[in-house]
Amino acid sequence: MRQIVAFVFGLALLGNAALFVPQAIAVWRKKSDEGVSLVTFGGFCILQVIGVVHGFYERDNSLIVGLGASFLTCGTVTALTVVYRLRRLRAGNGAA
Repeated sequence: MRQIVAFVFGLALLGNAALFVPQAIAVWRKKSDEGVSLVTFGGFCILQVIGVVHGFYERDNSLIVGLGASFLTCGTVTALTVVYRLRRLRAGNGAA
């Protein structure tokens, strides 16, 4: 039973990672950071990295893979948000 729960937990973590993909696509297509909270996505990234480190210490592959995948997808949203926010701020400073 424990192995079944661990397997389902791993699938749920991969599902969690997949939930960030639509946001990453939306930011990429719009080429805009509008409506994206950098604090929220940055916070998610920090929590995911902590979870991966915990997974290494506990030798829990579900945590390592699942939260690593979540960090990759959430980190993509975060990175795109930073890029487009900096671009927007630079364009605003150049116009002034």
